[in-house]
Amino acid sequence: MTEEATRARSKESTDQVRKLVERDQQGDRAALEELYLIHFDRIYSYLHMSVGNRHDAEDLTTQTFLKILESIGKFRWQSAPFSAWLFRIAHNLAMDHFRARRRWQPEEEVPEPPGEEEPSAELQAMHSIGRQSMLALIEDLSSEQQQVLTLKFVFNFQNADVATILGKTDGAIKSLQHRALVSLQKQIQEAQK
Repeated sequence: MTEEATRARSKESTDQVRKLVERDQQGDRAALEELYLIHFDRIYSYLHMSVGNRHDAEDLTTQTFLKILESIGKFRWQSAPFSAWLFRIAHNLAMDHFRARRRWQPEEEVPEPPGEEEPSAELQAMHSIGRQSMLALIEDLSSEQQQVLTLKFVFNFQNADVATILGKTDGAIKSLQHRALVSLQKQIQEAQK
């Protein structure tokens, strides 16, 4: 598929979601069902990766869509897409889940990296790691680093959208991504020795 065709399909999808959200905000529950069908797999996959088990992921996915039902009237189109808003709700529910079980240890606010001194480490890591093997390797990273890499490279969100979902700045996302990819590159180099 050409880049132009991909952009046209994406715009069509965005327009479809926008119309469904507008219909849902006007009380059309059939529109919510369509939004559910469009986004269920990605939300469930994200939550399953976040919490690590099917049962909790199913419960949290249901809670995510209930929250959407409750708060769709408050949703306003801004710079982030509707899917980022959905993932933000799912992320918040996952964090509440971890807090309730006292397993969540958030990292301190991450400062921006002092310039892009090692962009080659990021590129090398991404070229060396496929999606599936990356998921296995990221288990040793911090929870926040795992979330950034998962949202960026599994769910294909842009930095700004990841920042919206995780409630962080773009700089913090870039820093988390950079540190995670450098760590992964080191893991790969160690494994190749």
